[in-house]
Amino acid sequence: MATDDTAAGSQGAEEEFRQLDEFVCFTLYSAQRAVMNGYRPLLDKLGVTYPQYLVLVALYENGPSLVKSLGAALNLDYGTLTPLLKRLEANGLVKRQRRADDERLVEVSLTAEGTELRRKANVVVPSLDDAMGLTEAEQKQAKALLRKMTANLAARG
Repeated sequence: MATDDTAAGSQGAEEEFRQLDEFVCFTLYSAQRAVMNGYRPLLDKLGVTYPQYLVLVALYENGPSLVKSLGAALNLDYGTLTPLLKRLEANGLVKRQRRADDERLVEVSLTAEGTELRRKANVVVPSLDDAMGLTEAEQKQAKALLRKMTANLAARG
């Protein structure tokens, strides 16, 4: 049987427990889901998933890249990145080949079809930017806060 002190202590703990809308992580999770739902129909038209799209964007930005460099740029480990690359290669968008100077290294480059997809993909980001309804300054502030949060959490490791 609970004493009055125990019951009061339990009730106090319940009152101190945060509500969902007070969690930064829940707000971030909800925003991430909304963004992915916004991207999905646009990327479906291109025949790629969001992670595959990010690989393509990194290749558009940096040109042919080592798998290790892509993983670092996208914050993806080898075990996650390899299946993405295999699927992109099977779809004819990228090619992977071992470097002649060091066969341990695999370089990924766009195919002609992958390069052509860039033209079609140029509508994706502006469409989502408009849908988010943020000013350029708000987008810049949001990205800065998310980068800071990511760096702080990564540093805690």
